[in-house]
Amino acid sequence: MIKLLRLIAIVSAFLISAPALVRAEDRVDLLLVLAADVSRSVDHAKFQLQRDGYAAALTNPRVLDAIQSGRNRRIAVAFVEWSGAVSQKLVVDWTAVGDLASAENFGQQVREAPRSFADRTSISAGIDFSMSLLERSPFISERRTIDVSGDGTNNSGRDVVSARDEAVRQGVTINGLVILSETPLPWNPEHTHPPGGLVEYYRRNVIGGPGAFVMAAENFETFGKALIGKLIAEIAGVDPAAPGEGISIAHTRTDR
Repeated sequence: MIKLLRLIAIVSAFLISAPALVRAEDRVDLLLVLAADVSRSVDHAKFQLQRDGYAAALTNPRVLDAIQSGRNRRIAVAFVEWSGAVSQKLVVDWTAVGDLASAENFGQQVREAPRSFADRTSISAGIDFSMSLLERSPFISERRTIDVSGDGTNNSGRDVVSARDEAVRQGVTINGLVILSETPLPWNPEHTHPPGGLVEYYRRNVIGGPGAFVMAAENFETFGKALIGKLIAEIAGVDPAAPGEGISIAHTRTDR
């Protein structure tokens, strides 16, 4: 009896100290945070563009083919809206997407949620919030990506380069999708039209990690195409395809 009790104690101690076994259903090919800018420079048209664009892109046959080509045949996605330094909201929590039904379910939740904020623009806080979501994800993946979409520069919260660099040091890739504005803001023209352009601003300050890139659509019609190409590149872990007409692309800097 004493020997049996000792054996039970030894086995119990081992189970407590041993790392938890990862179940197959917890594994995905990518953890992807979709972090959308809803600051006050994002008018209703831009807001709806992001909502409808992400919902539609995830159900695109090419995107679904990319998802199903992975080892686990699915990814995990969370949708976040961010604005000022203390204005971030998890709109749709971590969801496994591996087929049309799960993609449509995720997209429906994105479309139906009310707008979260209309504050200043803190890309850095959006990145920090996204990092906290990656750390508590119930899914497991070696690849982690934050997909930041926005229409202006960081003007609230801490330095965006510091937030970017800290995320990259933890093995996270940050890609960007810039929403270009036809005319500068009357009260702050350099917010949406910084020197060198918003794509270059994102390239220098926001994106980071191996193969990181930023895409931009010149108008609403090309936004969906840019988003689809961006998601395929992120999911498949490849360089983005050559951009189409009205779409520009820039990769991360190699001199930093």
